[in-house]
Amino acid sequence: MPEPTTVPGSGELFPVPESERSTGLMPSQLLRGAVALGHEILSPEPIGDDQIQPASLDLRLGEVAYRVRASFLPGARSRVRDKLEHLSMHKIDLTKGAVLERDCVYIVPLLEFLALRKRASAIANPKSSIGRLDVFARVITDHGTEFDRVRDGYKGPLYAEISPRAFSILVRSGSRLVQLRVRRGSPPFSDTALRRLHEELS
Repeated sequence: MPEPTTVPGSGELFPVPESERSTGLMPSQLLRGAVALGHEILSPEPIGDDQIQPASLDLRLGEVAYRVRASFLPGARSRVRDKLEHLSMHKIDLTKGAVLERDCVYIVPLLEFLALRKRASAIANPKSSIGRLDVFARVITDHGTEFDRVRDGYKGPLYAEISPRAFSILVRSGSRLVQLRVRRGSPPFSDTALRRLHEELS
């Protein structure tokens, strides 16, 4: 069986500068380290080890939910809390559990917040169990222009937008509906570059 072909002069199939070797999603051991050091992932409540998955962190609902008229993004110049002052209809206490009604939209501050370093960003998505319950859930941030995207170097709170679709649901502070993946750097090879390399080595 022939040996794998390497890029001439590199000694590696995909040579990567030392500064780029941390590129990619943070695995569980790095997430645990970030939580333990309190550098990038923080919370006023201790983050449990069972929140940490192989490459993601379960995020927990905070103590209140805001019923809003419709989904929104704050935009590049605004914070979520500023928007809530104008768009929220009423506030719901989640500390003892509360019902989020079907076809209504709620914004819930999450217990976790971020202080990402340069070249670190994050992506969010609902937990699979939440999707099976037909609950629409996604994450927004201050000055955000996209759902479920946390920009490079973001420092600030996280919020979940929740809208039950099939039936009303009971939630409480600490419930986990969404999860976060932290990504460092950007891939050193684009799809186009990888395709060209594959063609050259074929």
